[in-house]
Amino acid sequence: MNNETVTEPITRRRFVAGAALAGASLVGIAPARARTYQANERLRIGVVGVANRGSANLAGVAAEEITALCDVDSAYLAAAASAYPNAARYADFRRMLDKERLDAVVISTPDHTHAPCAAMALRNDLDVYCEKPLTHTVHEARVIADLARQRKRVTQMGTQIHAESNYRRAVEAVRAGVIGDVSEVHVWCAGGYTGHERPTDCPPVPASLDWDLWLGPAPERPYHPAYVPHQWRGWWDFGNGTLGDMACHHMDLSFWALNLRHPLTVEAEGPPVHPECTPEWLVVRYEFAARDMLPAVKLTWYNGDRRPPHFAEGKLPAWGNGTLFVGSKGMLLADYNRHVLLPREQYVGYVPPERTIPDSIGHYAEWIEACKTRGTTTCNFDYSGALTEAVLLGNVAYRTGSRIDWDARRLRARGLREAERYIRRRYRRGWHL
Repeated sequence: MNNETVTEPITRRRFVAGAALAGASLVGIAPARARTYQANERLRIGVVGVANRGSANLAGVAAEEITALCDVDSAYLAAAASAYPNAARYADFRRMLDKERLDAVVISTPDHTHAPCAAMALRNDLDVYCEKPLTHTVHEARVIADLARQRKRVTQMGTQIHAESNYRRAVEAVRAGVIGDVSEVHVWCAGGYTGHERPTDCPPVPASLDWDLWLGPAPERPYHPAYVPHQWRGWWDFGNGTLGDMACHHMDLSFWALNLRHPLTVEAEGPPVHPECTPEWLVVRYEFAARDMLPAVKLTWYNGDRRPPHFAEGKLPAWGNGTLFVGSKGMLLADYNRHVLLPREQYVGYVPPERTIPDSIGHYAEWIEACKTRGTTTCNFDYSGALTEAVLLGNVAYRTGSRIDWDARRLRARGLREAERYIRRRYRRGWHL
């Protein structure tokens, strides 16, 4: 390009103009039950999980009326309640949702209890904000997205970086054709949550922790500090490893920019599969079909010490986590806070395309405003449910050791019965979706 203005055919212009917001799968939402909010009236919010990640989410909605707080650890609950002395306190979210008069719920529990809590809230006609990944299994993600649509609820998944300006400018550049047609994406993240063999010792349960409630729908096992409060992501019964923890953040950018949804195929490689623990490293390869004017896409995820080959070839700066779009004219490299066009010399004098995606009022503020106006959010459960399904299919492919030929409509891996046990799960007695 060398100082030339990037031009594009009219068909692409029409696509960009029409898809600027639709790419986030924005869905118009109407109320299932009438409530008109007066000026400055606050939402009645129940918060499930109030420590660690939950404390950040609680702070994000603190300007509303925090009506109820729920946590399985009474010490965490007491600490949060000191700032909200008028809020009711609960250990069991089921009791909170049964008893309290709420408008909305914020869910910040470990992955394995996201879906039961979200499903109950949606069936109670409450709006829902839930941390990522939206659910623990592929099947749960579909159920929750369907429930949100049927009940006409305002929803948002906690992919907070989606609200930042950098992602929006990168999406605009990709959609404007600055790097041409994109048929290849690489997404990577350092680190790998993993456990070890299941502990055999049985230390006492901390006095403040209700271990049975923490287990929730997961299979029963003795308490151990190897699981809680911080290491649960490394165990299949509770989490989904680094893929589940971080791919909803990093793959969000490519899903948004390229209007991705359900993959055609998924295959994965990693260390030998452990029945209890998630892997230290993982490489997942997704194939997506062509979409309207957009070509088919191959997306590869890497975590642990794995990286795209472009680093070894000297084609990329030494950034940490990131996303690389490979187009027919060039490449775009992005992380949370910056993006750059490559090769640099080709884009000297580059002028960004016209802004088509408005800046966000804030990830939490967006959800709160939509709850009050029955508006839209950019990470609603229709969009984030499909993203979560794709992310978690990477673990299904890894655990089965087989390439998945995905039937998204029927929610099954064609010809691979073994995958069913990872797509869906059985709940412990007394728990249901």
